[in-house]
Amino acid sequence: MRAAEFRGTPDDLLEIDTLSELTQASARRTDSPDPAGPAPTVLKFGGTSVADAGAFERVATIVRMHGGPRPVVVVSALAGMTDALLASVTTAAQADVGRARQSVEGQLDRHREVARRLLAREEAASFDATVARARREIVELLERLPTEWEAQAALRDEVASHGERLAASLLAATLAAAGLPTRAVDARRCIVTDEAHGQATPLAPDTERRTRAELLPLLDGGLVPVLGGYIAAARRGRTTTLGRGGSDYTAALVGAALRAGEIQIWTDVSGVLTADPRVVPRARPIPRLSYAEAAELAYFGARVLHPKTIQPAMEQRIPVRICNSRAPEDRGTVVTAEPDVQPETVKAIAHKTGVTVLQITSTGMLGAYGFLRALFEVFDRYRTVVDVVTTSEVSVSLTLEDVRSLPQILGELRPLGDVSVEPERAIVCVVGEGLRTTPGIAARIFTTVRDINVSLISQGASRVNLTFVIAEDRVRDAVRRLHEAFFEREPAPVGAAVEPGG
Repeated sequence: MRAAEFRGTPDDLLEIDTLSELTQASARRTDSPDPAGPAPTVLKFGGTSVADAGAFERVATIVRMHGGPRPVVVVSALAGMTDALLASVTTAAQADVGRARQSVEGQLDRHREVARRLLAREEAASFDATVARARREIVELLERLPTEWEAQAALRDEVASHGERLAASLLAATLAAAGLPTRAVDARRCIVTDEAHGQATPLAPDTERRTRAELLPLLDGGLVPVLGGYIAAARRGRTTTLGRGGSDYTAALVGAALRAGEIQIWTDVSGVLTADPRVVPRARPIPRLSYAEAAELAYFGARVLHPKTIQPAMEQRIPVRICNSRAPEDRGTVVTAEPDVQPETVKAIAHKTGVTVLQITSTGMLGAYGFLRALFEVFDRYRTVVDVVTTSEVSVSLTLEDVRSLPQILGELRPLGDVSVEPERAIVCVVGEGLRTTPGIAARIFTTVRDINVSLISQGASRVNLTFVIAEDRVRDAVRRLHEAFFEREPAPVGAAVEPGG
């Protein structure tokens, strides 16, 4: 059996070696002059880092102490705000606009409360007026939803954008109150995308040009730009969004455009951990990751980093540091182009649940030209991302996380061959640069989980991960065993048998 790893749509079939190509290309890049003065530092703060007044105060201290000479701040919506806004869209679309409006009021009041606690009376009143304008705009959008069905995706993005827009205004006012000269910037003036509402793709040349034009004059004038993540605009000006968790991606795009010295992702944990602490309480921070390792971990479940964050940073060889806003003195994790001098064989165990496996079997694959392209064009039409793929001479096995369009996808796949569906699966991903060069590592991994049925195995083109699929109800056990074998025991010879744990 041939094994290959692929994530995405047909256009991506030509990009399976993207990580290795980008690593080589990043060393050759000499285009676009650096901005005048010291390289900026981009600091991104997630929703849990701006959850309340105390969190805003911590952020102000971090920007003042850790931001370097030219900080640029990217902020997510307050924790819970985006969920509330999207829920209001769903409710309004069902013709219950009154209840939709009420569901947002409490979140808007949270913003007012933070402003009252942190800002002087005049500044708090000014921000209160900003909240009132946002409320009017949100209500107008919600009232349009029941009748403007063809525009619902666009209206949804407009409503959702208010979370980051309000957070940026509030954080800019908080930083100004702490003595930092700031300017709130509408991210839609910087990040340019296509018109795929809800999951828009940035247009790199336009984004770089507009970001530099918008932010460099502010930096040169000694101001701290503060912009909301996640939101963007298409070329014709319509609001778009980058997908949930997209604020990390915004920070990376801004950092790449400005040739930043570092991109800092501030969250509620002290870096990327060796496993999900909800599954493995003894998981510990990883001091250093390569771009390839970080990309694999982000894609397969490391919740502190958005999967798309790594590529813009890697193209410009910008270090990405993951830090804890509640413990800024912790080292965190730094992601760089420079691998460890003595890389550990395994850096982390990631996993992803809620996975469905499809197997397409067809003798028509034998010697057929274009079969895989026809297969993946089906997923492209329904904008459904494929996580992992393995192929043999007569079959293709693949995994999906998004199954909203599965009935339609199955209808189009069946003319291509026999299709079987295995729901309630999970992906386990063992990640580490040392996998490239360590003989016997696969034997050690699969000996550790030898009594758990494995239905699919893949090692990606980057060769820093080994991925396999198991039943979802066994994933916690598998991850705990692997973590114990590689991080909690005395190192054993790679070829030695490892007894499966309890």
